[in-house]
Amino acid sequence: MRAGDVVILSQACPTLPARRLVTSRRKKVQRDRSQSAAPSTELRATEDSGGAAVESPFVPQNQAWKIVAISVAIFVVAHLALMIGLTTPDKINFDEVHYVPAAKQLLEPGVPNPLLNPMHPPLAKQFMALSIRAFGDNSLGWRYPSVVFGALAIVAMYLCGLALFAAQGPALATALLTFLNQMVFVQSRIAMLDIYTLAFDLLGVAAFIHGIRKQKPEIAFALAGLAFGLATACKWSGLFPLGVCIAIVAVIRLMQGWRTSFADANADDWYQPDRWPEFRYYHFAVCLVLVPALAYYVTYIPLYGLSIGDFIEAQRRIFVENSGSHPPHPYMSSWPSWPLLMRPIWFQFDKLADDRFQAIVFLGNPLILWPALVALGICLRDWIVRRRADAFLILAFYLGPWLAWAALPRTIGFIYYYLPSATIATLALVYAFTQGERAPPRWMLWTFVAAASFGFVAMLPISVASLGTSMETYRRLMIFQSWI
Repeated sequence: MRAGDVVILSQACPTLPARRLVTSRRKKVQRDRSQSAAPSTELRATEDSGGAAVESPFVPQNQAWKIVAISVAIFVVAHLALMIGLTTPDKINFDEVHYVPAAKQLLEPGVPNPLLNPMHPPLAKQFMALSIRAFGDNSLGWRYPSVVFGALAIVAMYLCGLALFAAQGPALATALLTFLNQMVFVQSRIAMLDIYTLAFDLLGVAAFIHGIRKQKPEIAFALAGLAFGLATACKWSGLFPLGVCIAIVAVIRLMQGWRTSFADANADDWYQPDRWPEFRYYHFAVCLVLVPALAYYVTYIPLYGLSIGDFIEAQRRIFVENSGSHPPHPYMSSWPSWPLLMRPIWFQFDKLADDRFQAIVFLGNPLILWPALVALGICLRDWIVRRRADAFLILAFYLGPWLAWAALPRTIGFIYYYLPSATIATLALVYAFTQGERAPPRWMLWTFVAAASFGFVAMLPISVASLGTSMETYRRLMIFQSWI
């Protein structure tokens, strides 16, 4: 049979296990791959299944201490960088007008009535409320939790890179590109909900990717479910990556139920017929349904106690508020335009003097996000032609949160809805430079990171309000009329 052909076992051979069709081929792949230096394709036989199945390791063995140390270092550095000029402007900025008053209301005794900002769940606003209590009702109190969760999002992307590529270099490059992408940087310095949702979602994605290649994924999937539940408790769009995970598990289980196997199967395939031999439907229900639902429900207890009626009414209000029609907004944009960066959002543009302005634009680094579209095409090619699991996962977590907006009845959209997919797109870039079929020398990845940093630095005058900008700089950076 040709490469890519699929064999579906017929009912005429019910005694022939599907895994026997691929075992001999897989053993050969193990021998071949053991001689390879590529960290992402290192293989090991699992004792749980008698050596028949192989899985790519999340990280090299006995290096947990190193991962923790690097994660802490990334968090500290990102946290300090995001703090620079955080308190400027020292007034309510853009959509902070919705969330800061709602957070302050949560500090009042008793159950707020009427509840401010009922169109979103409470968790992110609860974090803001704790910060306001600790640091005061000022710009530091409003925005500091965003810094914390922005740094956590960068750490989570490092873990995603480690889970996909099983090597420190690509994982660190992923974290750097996430920071230089500008979207996470800007969103981490304003009191809005999206950075909270992003951080929890990315932690969930990292846990899911870790678990999907394990023969016993229950713990990893439960941690993913917990993270996705907390993401949804910040904003309902946090459900999108959870939906991707559910769809992936469902498709794999369906194909296994059909006793499907690739004719030339290998350990890099996105689908393995003998994956998760002891993972049952009740494990799935607990990890990816019950755990997220409980995590979401618990966040409402400080508001309504254990009242199920109040909880259900809150969900009804969220649905009504988000599904209704909305008036046009000058910065609104449609989902097909987001990857092209056609319409940014100006969080601030204030004149300070004759030729001095404070400006904050949410746009994204074009030197990262435009090349990422080519990298996503490489992932698509490698998934179709080579059935690469890492390429498949990148595409799934990029397309799912983006295309979900096309299916929603919402009448208004903004480019910051693209934040999760734009962040995942950095994984596609690292994949193209390190894992693709025609991957260039490794030094080119770091050359690209250095080039991307020029775009980040060039945009700092319109990303950090405290730096200020001139009209000349503003005009030089506005490449397209739609950016104004």
